[in-house]
Amino acid sequence: MTIRSHDQFNTTIYGLDDRYRGVYNARRVVFMNIDDMKAIGVNKLDIVDITSTYDSIVRTAHNFKIVPYNIPSGNLASYFPETNVLIPYNHFADKSKTPISKSVKVRLVKK
Repeated sequence: MTIRSHDQFNTTIYGLDDRYRGVYNARRVVFMNIDDMKAIGVNKLDIVDITSTYDSIVRTAHNFKIVPYNIPSGNLASYFPETNVLIPYNHFADKSKTPISKSVKVRLVKK
């Protein structure tokens, strides 16, 4: 899922701190369940690329730090617009036509 930080209004970013989630001076972070971290062998602050593949096109958001967070297993969260590159423009909800931003299948590639 994509989320906003504390110092952000829509796509306008006013600062690099997110006091809601304890992140300071950074935005290229990916929030991850601790059990999922253990399962794939990554640690806090490891650097990963996040990729998605739709219509045979691989999209990559580079150099994100892993941040353990109380998030449901099997899910990730990152700030937008930094992760907008992962969203295919031509995939959207049938009725509302909103982008699939909240349900993008991704992979992490450890650097």
